[in-house]
Amino acid sequence: MKKILYTLALAVTFWSCKTGSTGAAKSNTVEVNINLTDVKDDKVLVTVTPPAIKTDEIVYSIPKTVPGTYSTDNYGKYAEDFKAFDAKGTALTVKRLDDNSWSISNAKTLKKITYLVNDTFDTEKGTGFGNDDVFSPAGTNIDAGKNFMLNTHGFVGYFQDKLDVPYKVTITHPETLWGATSMTDEDASNTSDVFSTSRYAILVENPIMYAKPDYTTFNVNGMDILIAVYSPTGKFTAESITPEMKTMMTAQKNFLGKVNSTKKYTVLLYLSSMAKDDAHGFGALEHPTATTVVLPESMPKEKLVESMKDVVSHEFFHIVTPLTIHSKEIQFFDYNAPKMSEHLWMYEGVTEYFANLFQINQGLIDEAEFYTRIADKIDQAKGLDDTMSFTLMSKNVLEQPYKDQYLNVYQKGALIGMCIDIIIREKSNGERGILDLMHKLSDEYGVEKPFNDNELFAKITSLTYPEVGEFLNKYVAGTTPIPYDFYLAKVGVTKATEKKPGNPFIKGQTPNVTIDKATKEITVRPESESIEFFKSLNLKGGDKILTVNSKSYNLDNIYDLITESENWKENDPITLKIKRGTKEETIKGTVKLPYEEAETFKATDASKDKLKNAWLKG
Repeated sequence: MKKILYTLALAVTFWSCKTGSTGAAKSNTVEVNINLTDVKDDKVLVTVTPPAIKTDEIVYSIPKTVPGTYSTDNYGKYAEDFKAFDAKGTALTVKRLDDNSWSISNAKTLKKITYLVNDTFDTEKGTGFGNDDVFSPAGTNIDAGKNFMLNTHGFVGYFQDKLDVPYKVTITHPETLWGATSMTDEDASNTSDVFSTSRYAILVENPIMYAKPDYTTFNVNGMDILIAVYSPTGKFTAESITPEMKTMMTAQKNFLGKVNSTKKYTVLLYLSSMAKDDAHGFGALEHPTATTVVLPESMPKEKLVESMKDVVSHEFFHIVTPLTIHSKEIQFFDYNAPKMSEHLWMYEGVTEYFANLFQINQGLIDEAEFYTRIADKIDQAKGLDDTMSFTLMSKNVLEQPYKDQYLNVYQKGALIGMCIDIIIREKSNGERGILDLMHKLSDEYGVEKPFNDNELFAKITSLTYPEVGEFLNKYVAGTTPIPYDFYLAKVGVTKATEKKPGNPFIKGQTPNVTIDKATKEITVRPESESIEFFKSLNLKGGDKILTVNSKSYNLDNIYDLITESENWKENDPITLKIKRGTKEETIKGTVKLPYEEAETFKATDASKDKLKNAWLKG
């Protein structure tokens, strides 16, 4: 999972396909109908026909947690009016056990259950970070006649002890909407889709997005790619972003080499209007054959494509880990009492490292940009607990204080991958790196063979070098901060500084503006007067910013302003309407960005160029 704009995202588990009879009897299949045609009060009716039940009581559950989100989201909270009936239509006794589970009495006579589902997008607080919202790419959307984001775990549950029975899901939908998914539709009609999976976990890993058809398809080295886009105003189309996506995914496939088993891959891009009842958690969540992405529609195309490149590349690399290489905690995931694996450093960290390394490896970015990204990760990791055991954090990531350190999987986790890569390169004289290690782990384990959490370090050591094992035990399982300079020096790279343009409205986590709680107006902080942007426009502490370039801003859309200001260039013309005291004024001028010294790295030891080039170019 990859989260951006201060939200977090993903490593979804891979579920091996369990072979089942193509003629499975109806009595051994969970049949589900999801009605997207008759939406009432923004709720969707779900009807479930159970398999044969031989107990007097049965529990039906909707997930509390799903693989890859590393959060407790209680999707059952969004289900209401839960009812159970026998063959005669008589209601059976139902008891709600908790947010996510219902106990049904006289279960041997159970014929069907029904319930209504609300979507999660409507409930997001809209601040974009620092809340307990369901992460949008793992959430659900119900916008009758326009869009339905069906992360299936938000609509469909499972019966106790029956996770391995086949599922047949029928979705009735308006003829004007088309469902984009990696699953195969077994119904040829224009108003109904039928999807069959061998078990619940396969269904959960296959999101579907219904919208007016807007998609492209292409093939990359034997993999069929589907790009589907929902853009509420039509600002973007699938065709408009496909060239960049094809370039990126071709580079990824070339980089991965033989770790390349997926035959079909779907990217579902939902662009948010940023309205109060729309999605605000931006980023992506991966599945074995799909990625769901949520981003603001207000982004300029350049930034949208850049964000897609970063988040989709991260999700795509999850086909290596944990989709192919994973522990028993992931293989046998418990949706309502999850046990977490110790190895987020690999699932998320190595994945994030690959998402950056492949870009320098395939010539999509230059060395300077790569080093800047590494420096940024080091800087961000410093703001988190650098002495917390990474394996301990991973194992307990659903609980405090470990939960607050999850962001470090994308920072320190990626840096762990980098250091291991450098160690392997050094010991093998540049011939092998961490990708070679992942190839070997894929051969050792693979989709259907999970590893034991406590045996992974020893296995990695046996496949590489004692120094890798020492690093893992000291810096990943242990509490010692990693000396990044020491490892980068092995490839001739040392610290340097550069001037970088900052955002006029926020520096790190410190805002340069505040909000007037009474009016929701954006107010310049007195201490911001000396910042070049405000100084050049003669803005004073207490000034209320009403509009920027003719667009109104306040608390409700301040993140639009921050996002859009990321695209401003030095000396761009700018017009603001402000309120100073009781008087409104119009100010015209040019953008003066705040610049700050930032740490980066540079290659300075030419004697290490051979090893450095092996590291970066493979």
